Amino acid sequence: MKSIAKITALLFGLLFSLQAFAQKGSQSFVVERIIPVPAAEVWRIVGDNFADIAKSHPQLSGSHYVANSPLSGEGCERICSLSADGEKYTHEKMIDYSPQDYSFKAEIIEAGGLPLETGASFMRYKVEPIDRQSCRLVLEMVYRTNPAFLGPLSKRKFRRNIEDYALAIQHHALTGEDVNPENFEAIKAQYDQA
Repeated sequence: MKSIAKITALLFGLLFSLQAFAQKGSQSFVVERIIPVPAAEVWRIVGDNFADIAKSHPQLSGSHYVANSPLSGEGCERICSLSADGEKYTHEKMIDYSPQDYSFKAEIIEAGGLPLETGASFMRYKVEPIDRQSCRLVLEMVYRTNPAFLGPLSKRKFRRNIEDYALAIQHHALTGEDVNPENFEAIKAQYDQA
C-alpha cells in the first residue's frame, strides 16, 4: 500500500511539474547580423518585398501574397510554404509597419503543420543603418507553441533557423541570388570559410 501511495504522489508531482513547465507562456529570442549593404537595400528585401521571402529564406519552398491584401505595407499578407505539398505553412500579416524606421512586425495569423499558436507568435524586423554601406538586421522572434511544453524545446532549432535566414538575407542582398533549401548549405559554407 505504501508503494502505491508513493507512486501516486510521484505521478501527481510529475504532472504538476509538467503543467507548470507547460504554462511558461511565450518564448523569445533576438538574432542580429551586420550586413555590408546599405539599409535601404536590405529593407527592400525584407520590407518592400515582404511576400517574396522565399527568395531569401533557406527553409521555404515558396511564398506568395494573399489575394485582396495590400501588395505592401500595413495589412499586407503572405503565405510561407515550408513544404512542397503546402501542408506546412505560415500565413503572416504585416503590422506596425514603419518604413521611415525600417521596421515592422510579421504576425502569424494561421499555421499549418506547425505547433505555433496563432495570435501569440510573430517576428519583429528592424534594419538599422550603421553607415552608408552597412546596416544591422535585427530579427526578434516571439512565439508560443501548442502544446506549450514544446516552446522551450523548440527554441534552439527556431534560433538556428532565424540565424540561417539572416545569413541568407545577407547573401541575397550581396549577390541577388535566390536562396532555397537546395542551395543553402553550399551558400552557408562560403560564409563559414570567410
